[in-house]
Amino acid sequence: MSTGKLPPAADGLQLNFCKTLACRNFGLSDKKFYLLQDTDPSRPSLVCRECGAFPPLLNNHAVMDEYLRLKAQDSGNLAACSTQGCPAHGLPVLTHREHYHAFGYSGERQRYRCKHCQSTFVDKWSNANPKIDVQQKLLGLLFTGYAVREICRKLAINPKTFYDHLDQIAARCRNKLASVDARFLQMATNTPLASSLVPLQPKSDNGVMWLTTGDAEHGYILLQNINYSAAEEKPDHLADVFDASSRLMPDAFHPNGEIHLQKSSDLLTQVNDKYKEVLSRSNVEDPYTRPIRVDYPSKGCLIRPQYTAYAQYLRLKELLESWDSFTLYLPQEPLMRSAMMSIFKERLMAQTCHPIYVEQNAHWVEGSAASNIDIMLLSWWRDRWAFTQEGTAAKAICHLGRETGSEEAWLQDASTQVVYQYQARFHQHFRSLIDEPRRRLRPGGLLPLLDIFRAWNNLCNQNSEGITPAQALGLTRHPYTLAHLLA
Repeated sequence: MSTGKLPPAADGLQLNFCKTLACRNFGLSDKKFYLLQDTDPSRPSLVCRECGAFPPLLNNHAVMDEYLRLKAQDSGNLAACSTQGCPAHGLPVLTHREHYHAFGYSGERQRYRCKHCQSTFVDKWSNANPKIDVQQKLLGLLFTGYAVREICRKLAINPKTFYDHLDQIAARCRNKLASVDARFLQMATNTPLASSLVPLQPKSDNGVMWLTTGDAEHGYILLQNINYSAAEEKPDHLADVFDASSRLMPDAFHPNGEIHLQKSSDLLTQVNDKYKEVLSRSNVEDPYTRPIRVDYPSKGCLIRPQYTAYAQYLRLKELLESWDSFTLYLPQEPLMRSAMMSIFKERLMAQTCHPIYVEQNAHWVEGSAASNIDIMLLSWWRDRWAFTQEGTAAKAICHLGRETGSEEAWLQDASTQVVYQYQARFHQHFRSLIDEPRRRLRPGGLLPLLDIFRAWNNLCNQNSEGITPAQALGLTRHPYTLAHLLA
């Protein structure tokens, strides 16, 4: 590490600055505003001279690498120009038709030509699916809880063929969702968003976290990502922030002395306990920098969670570029708070971005009106929380941009529940596959399942009134069937 220097910017992206919105140094990356040191690992490397905040350092190039990995994962297998340096490079035909001409057919598949570089390519998903019958049966059995071996036996296929089908289905689902996602971004400009963070395999302790962002009212899921890369190998040691591999997590966890905070029924105590847990970390943005037990996956590599979060919100910033303003509800987790405030710092200062912490207990009924609102300043950050309680039901919100005056409306409307319910349904539908002993240490096999489930949730899953999330937002007219997904 080089003493007295901030990690270099990546294509103009510099994320190392004070994250305290009320501080004069918020968003400023000149090292003169900070104390920097690398001689004492027990002390923060970066301290704000103005407010005393100690934001952890990030490798900007590693954040950009993770963002590009996420973007490639989202658009993988979609027909697009592949010429490096071309203005249309990587832009899918489905959502950027202005860059392409239809250019005949290759067999039954549509061929396109790029208007910029004149290269041609084929959309391999433009023809009818010749395997639709077996793939529809496979999905039907999977969604009804059958294990992989049972499905293989019923369909007379081997496990390799099963996973090959799963990869093909996931690619078709991404293709189906691309155009609907584009309509969501064009039409749903006033809908609030919500993020949630849960373990991908709750019973595995393998360190894989699942970060999801979507519509907070109807549960249309726009983005999801996990802090795991199946294509990379784990490093031998934890690299410092100036190293190119700083986003990768080694298998160097220390389970002794793990901190257990007793779950309280009082919401105020729960919020304060969370702040205590956060301050027990050596890196407040990384939940794995405290004593914790992790059964590291036997294949692939864990990504440090903050790089996953920053990458997802960098991707969200790109997608929401045309939105004049937006609201994002978050669980009380500084990992997500810091990523939001870093990526959307200009919007926060312009008051066109509204990140709001939301916490509630199990007795709270969604949409209930708030009464007897109590305002409290909590933790080292002096976060301004609004609490309300009615009998045993309690809820609390905190506008991270420190805006005031709408606490009653936020307490009534703000919620992350539909996004958490989406993740709970995934765990319920695929419990046998998720909890399979060998799968706990090999989570890569769940990656195509995440794409499939997002498509099913958005386009097929109907509420009690028979309406899908896409229908509720006016993006589709009718629910999709499994056959529609695979066609």
